[in-house]
Amino acid sequence: MRNFHFAGRSTVHAQNAMVATSHPAAALVAVDVMRAGGTAADAAVAACALLGVIEPQSTGIGGDCFALIQPKGEGKIVAYNGSGRAPMAANAEWYLERKINSVPLTSAHAVSIPGSIDAWDTILRDHGKMGLDTLLQPAIKAAEEGYIVAPRIAFDWKNGFEKLKNGTNTARYLLPHGKPASAGDVIHQPELGKTLRAIAKNGRDAFYTGEIAADMVDTLRGIGGLHTLEDFAAHSTETTSPIGTIYKGHDVWQCPPNGPGITMLVMLNILSRFDLTKYPALSVERFHLEAEAARIAYMMREQYIGDPAQVHVDVAGILAKEFAEEHISKIRMDGLLDLPNVAPPMNPSTVYITVVDKDRNVCSFINSIAHSFGSAIVSNNTGVLLQNRAGGFRIQPGHPNCIAPGKRPLHTIIPSLVTKNGRALMPFGVMGGQYQPVGQSHVLTNMLDYGCDVQEAIDMPRGLHYEGVYQLEDSVPADIVEGLKKIGHKTTSVVGPLGGGQAIWIDWDKGTLAGGSDPRKDGCALGY
Repeated sequence: MRNFHFAGRSTVHAQNAMVATSHPAAALVAVDVMRAGGTAADAAVAACALLGVIEPQSTGIGGDCFALIQPKGEGKIVAYNGSGRAPMAANAEWYLERKINSVPLTSAHAVSIPGSIDAWDTILRDHGKMGLDTLLQPAIKAAEEGYIVAPRIAFDWKNGFEKLKNGTNTARYLLPHGKPASAGDVIHQPELGKTLRAIAKNGRDAFYTGEIAADMVDTLRGIGGLHTLEDFAAHSTETTSPIGTIYKGHDVWQCPPNGPGITMLVMLNILSRFDLTKYPALSVERFHLEAEAARIAYMMREQYIGDPAQVHVDVAGILAKEFAEEHISKIRMDGLLDLPNVAPPMNPSTVYITVVDKDRNVCSFINSIAHSFGSAIVSNNTGVLLQNRAGGFRIQPGHPNCIAPGKRPLHTIIPSLVTKNGRALMPFGVMGGQYQPVGQSHVLTNMLDYGCDVQEAIDMPRGLHYEGVYQLEDSVPADIVEGLKKIGHKTTSVVGPLGGGQAIWIDWDKGTLAGGSDPRKDGCALGY
């Protein structure tokens, strides 16, 4: 069925349970939790808490969390929106009066209230057998006793050196000996360990009220932030229903806005009108169609998506066939659509975790501090590195994603789930900021159109059409790059790896699980 060869890893197979993460230690912890009787949700939280220590550039308790969970792989899918809100004092006029026209990404204004801990607590209440007291122990141990830096994390640490040198408390906490950590270094974070211990002992309230919250507020207000203790105390997670579309006879599910998963669904709606199998997986035509679908979908997202608690978002209208058709008829194979240039404000870092347990409970789980090393603000005494997710807001009155009191910013993180006839087939995700909707579409079409297994689908060369330039990995063949240039694409080679993905395929007939994990990260799929 496949007409290309791209050598990569093997898929991982298991009967009982499976996890795929971006770090082997986190995958191992998730398997340990499930072997001890924990659910997919328990495993995801334990793995994520550990990643928040050992992969500090991507995630942590100072960030946000989204998840899709399907009990027993055939129950009702539940979407969890654990995104934080802007402080109640943050209105557009305040910024405009001070001539601030966009949110500075390493300022206190980029810090929205971290939603992760409350999201984990809510997910465990609904789907877990264990509590934060048990599940945070591996993270506490890593923070207090030390963890070894993995190669991809060292690469990001080196890239973030200038940012960390100039951040708030970041040199003290994240530049041991005044330089970035290297692969094989052992790092200790005792203050973060103490904070995790407090949460393990006293639950989510230990984070959102009391000494830890007060320290975060003091830190932020000390550098000009508008945050209050009331903003932290008022935070809550939204439990809702997913949104979806159909691609090649499969249902594809995403969290609703202010999550940006709708972007990927619009891409699928566009691509479903073309027979991709007419073209090789590695071809000018396939990469061109993916780029055009992305440009249309991202334009839609930047124009129409905001926090539905504060602005009207016409999800049904955007996902209707007519919306995609308006642009599909104009797509040409010998040139680019004339679309207005959109410049999304974010291109962050993330960790994605997928877990299926022995009862086939399915968890598609993502947690992020936005940009690599977030806001580069570490709370004075707690060791908590704070996200810069509010940098995703616009300061543009009238825009659906304009900053406002208590509003949630347009996100980039999207956990996905594919089902067929109501049954879970594949919880999956692709990390990498703005790349995520394209990455998910790329992986899914690699499987459903080109017959790849989960690992081949993840390994395949990638590209992202972003801000007018087609960023292509070095593994994209030179003749395809040239062909894309010939039809009008500006191309560039991507400096670092483009995103990172994980997926688990459930074979109900055989009673087995197949996992894949991205070689662009340090992680792996593990099962038992």
